[in-house]
Amino acid sequence: MTGAQLPLDLGHRPAFGREDFLVAPCNAEAVVWLDRWPDWNAPGLALFGPPGSGKSHLLAAFAAIEGARPIVAAALDEAMVPALVDGRRLIVLDDLDGLISETALFHLFNLARAGGCALVMAGSKPPARMEFRLPDLASRLKILPAVGIGLPDDSLLAAVMVKQFADRQIPVGEEVVAYLIGRVERSFAAIRRVVAELDRRSLAERRPITVPLARAVLEEMRD
Repeated sequence: MTGAQLPLDLGHRPAFGREDFLVAPCNAEAVVWLDRWPDWNAPGLALFGPPGSGKSHLLAAFAAIEGARPIVAAALDEAMVPALVDGRRLIVLDDLDGLISETALFHLFNLARAGGCALVMAGSKPPARMEFRLPDLASRLKILPAVGIGLPDDSLLAAVMVKQFADRQIPVGEEVVAYLIGRVERSFAAIRRVVAELDRRSLAERRPITVPLARAVLEEMRD
């Protein structure tokens, strides 16, 4: 058989352990806060930062400490709230921007606080800057400490890229990483997209990931 082959999408397993999360100045404050758990003087914590900044990774690593599972805010509804709180010390809510039922979150906050259950959530903005239709929900969320995760620098982007390749068990040279870091969008989301596309192309064309392949992939992605 000649020509490129369509690779099967077998998936890959990202490393989500706390030891795999890369700590840098842009996220160090958030890590310090989470490492203090459960010694908080607040009913929970709000993390905020741009898409792809590592919020979901950090939430997943933190939730694993208590055997909790992050819940996507869009899936939250009133019927599930009592079961979420019952007997738990921690609830982790991801992607607050996608929240559909403000009433469900309002009840979740109240039940969690009454039961001594911490509520940790993440979104693109701190709750105080989000627009909620329910004034009571807005006022309650404002009491949560809000900790930002900033934009990454080149060293962190490079480390994340190396980790992304390692998660996929792909060997790459330093020259490939250096070439990409100088040319990709400065976000973790962009790093993931580029690594995924390089992985796909490498498998399809049965060739290693080199600077020429990286150049071709970036040009195609821009087009």
